[in-house]
Amino acid sequence: MCSTSSNGTNDKIFEEGEGLSSAPSSAVQRFEITEEFDGHRVDFALSRLLGVSRAFSQRLIKEGRAELFPPRKIKASLKVAAGDAVMVEVPPAETLDLEPQDVDFETVYEDGDIIVVNKPAGLVVHPAPGHWRGTLVHGLLFRYPDIGTLNGVRRPGIVHRLDATTSGLMVVARNGLAQEGLFRDFKARRVQKEYLALCYGMPPNGGGAVKYPIGRDPRNRQRMACVEDGRDAWTDYKTLWSSNAFSLLSCTLHSGRTHQIRVHMQALRCPLVGDRLYAPSRQSPFPPERIFLHSWKLAFRHPRSGGEMYFVQPLPEELMDYLKKVRWGK
Repeated sequence: MCSTSSNGTNDKIFEEGEGLSSAPSSAVQRFEITEEFDGHRVDFALSRLLGVSRAFSQRLIKEGRAELFPPRKIKASLKVAAGDAVMVEVPPAETLDLEPQDVDFETVYEDGDIIVVNKPAGLVVHPAPGHWRGTLVHGLLFRYPDIGTLNGVRRPGIVHRLDATTSGLMVVARNGLAQEGLFRDFKARRVQKEYLALCYGMPPNGGGAVKYPIGRDPRNRQRMACVEDGRDAWTDYKTLWSSNAFSLLSCTLHSGRTHQIRVHMQALRCPLVGDRLYAPSRQSPFPPERIFLHSWKLAFRHPRSGGEMYFVQPLPEELMDYLKKVRWGK
């Protein structure tokens, strides 16, 4: 369901001294400045017109790849007026050694700037040791070839991640402008992320805030833990119901640490059902690629229009079936 109401990566796209004439395969585009951009800086107008980050548009200007008409000296801070025109040369993208693959995932929403996906459990988001193929990134590049070029470099627009064992909603940037805007809002904690989790036991007080810092577990490098010198982490939780030594929780993240909900619930002595890493003594009712954790609500500002975007994704069938078994014995 959807209602609509910086990373300034500065990727190196040329060798030092490489100029306009040395990129014969570059694409030259001309744009008319409309009333929408009247009185705005030229770097802002270019970032919107090209769909790239502000930092990348500034780089194009600095490297002499943009011209204004009527002709005048151009710099990023120069204000443009309706009726002006700008010609810009966009160099060919660097290549990223990723071969697109047909990977199973659901697209919940898409437009020219963003894609919202429902990631199934077991699907790794980004290539990593042991998972060099068959990731969400490979599937995105297969289904959306245009997503491969962001700010002059071919790579997918991943702005946040879900663990492989977690299912649910993720937003992906489709261009540099969207990536920059989403990175900025994630950093400023303006993105709302809510998860459904089933844990063992009953967390204290029926709800509250967990603000334990998280870092690498010094006794097990494969795990994270609440440690004094860790990074700040904040999880709000609310108990929706408790039954037969289980509790269904709604968890809201205010930070994005690795395994954050899993670590915070384990610290409360209420580890998540199916979590072999943080509850090794508990027998999991699920296969190894699944724990009971689902990203079910996601809300953010659209990076171009500023409109509020709101998505809800119900629990997948295997989690709903287990929930019925736990609560009603069915």
